[in-house]
Amino acid sequence: MCPTRPTSQAETFPVNTPAAAQVFTTVLTQGPLARLEVARRVGLSPAAVTKAVRPLIEAGYLVEDVDEEARPALGRPANLVRVDGSRAMFVGAKVTGDEIIGVLTDLCCRIRVARHVPLSDRAPKAVLASIADLVQDLLAEATGSGVPVLGLGVAVSGDVDRTEGTVRYSPFLEWRDVPLAELAAMTTGLPVTVDNDVRALTVAEQWFGAGAGLTDFAVVTVGAGIGCGLVVHGRVVAGAHGVAGEIGHVTVDPNGPLCHCGNRGCVEAIAGEAAIVRQIQEATGVEPADAAEALSLAHRGVAGAREVYARAGEAIGRGIATVANLLGPERVVISGEGLAAYDLFAEQIRDTFVAAAFGSAAQCDVLTRPLPFEEWARGAAATAIQSFVRADT
Repeated sequence: MCPTRPTSQAETFPVNTPAAAQVFTTVLTQGPLARLEVARRVGLSPAAVTKAVRPLIEAGYLVEDVDEEARPALGRPANLVRVDGSRAMFVGAKVTGDEIIGVLTDLCCRIRVARHVPLSDRAPKAVLASIADLVQDLLAEATGSGVPVLGLGVAVSGDVDRTEGTVRYSPFLEWRDVPLAELAAMTTGLPVTVDNDVRALTVAEQWFGAGAGLTDFAVVTVGAGIGCGLVVHGRVVAGAHGVAGEIGHVTVDPNGPLCHCGNRGCVEAIAGEAAIVRQIQEATGVEPADAAEALSLAHRGVAGAREVYARAGEAIGRGIATVANLLGPERVVISGEGLAAYDLFAEQIRDTFVAAAFGSAAQCDVLTRPLPFEEWARGAAATAIQSFVRADT
C-alpha cells in the first residue's frame, strides 16, 4: 500500500522556461534579493525578471518584502524577493550499509524532522520496504501542517545514473542494475530522484551550503570510501559515464596496496577506513575492530599508528591537488565521517596539497566541514528540490 500523501494531487512547478527556473534558483540559493540584483546575477533584463517572478509570487513560491534600509535617497524602498520555504516539503533518504537516514525538509532544504532506521537486510526489496516505512513516518509528520510533500530524493553510494534512476553498481549494498527510482515511486507514491550520495551532498552544498554562489568548487568526502563531487561552470558534473570525480581511484603510489577496484596505490586503498584499519594492524600488530578503534590507537600514541594516518593525509592531499590542477576550483570542501581523524592528518593534507598543486591552483580555498549523515540525507532532499525546480537536471 502506498503511503497517504498530505495532498491529494501532484503539483508541478509553475515555470516553463530555463530563465524562470534560473531566476527562482538564484533567489532560492542566494536570496533575499532585489529584482535589479536578480537581473544582474542571472544576466537578464529587469523586465524579464519581473515576468519570471510574477507567476511564482501568484503560486506562493516567492514573496516580496519591503526593505526599508535599502531605501534610496529619493524614491521608494527596494522590494526584496525571497522563497517561501513553507510552501512545500521534500523527503530525503541516505542509504548506508547498516541504516537509512531520512529527513523532512522545507523548500529551502531546512531539516524539520530526522529519522534513523536500522537496515538488517541489504536486498533491494528489503531496502525499499524500509524506505517506504520511513517515508510514511515522515509524511505523517507533514500531514498536520497541511503543506504538500512534492518529492523524494534517495542517495546511494556507488555508480548511480540519475537520469535513468538506476543504481548500476553499489559495492556497499552489493547491488547491480537496480531501477531504484521507479521502484521507490511505486512504493511511496512520490516523484523520486536517485543520485550518488556524494553528488547529492554536493548539490546541497552548491544550493544551500559552502558552495552557494560559486561556479566552480568540489566536495571531497573521507570515510569508508574517498569520494568527490564536482561543480563546473555552475553544474554538478557526472560525466559521460556517471563516474566523474572518482578521486578515490586516482593512483598516488603505483607500488602501493592493492585496491578493491583492481589497481594499486589508489587514494582509497591508502586512506579509506578499511585500508587504515588494515595498515594499522600491519604496523602495530594490534587488530582494531573498526575505524573508531584504529583512531583510538593512534590517539593513544601506539607506535606506527600515527604514521598510517600521515600517509593517508598525503594520499588525500595528492588527490585534492589532482582536482585543483585539472579543474581549478575556487574552493574544495572536505567532509565525511573520516574527519574524526582530521587532527592526525590535517598537516599532511595541507602540505602535500600545496606541494603538488601547480602554480595558482595552490590558492584554492581548502576548508573542512563536518557533516553528519543527516546532512547527507538533506543532500538527497536537495536533489528532489532540484528536480522539481529544474527539469533540465
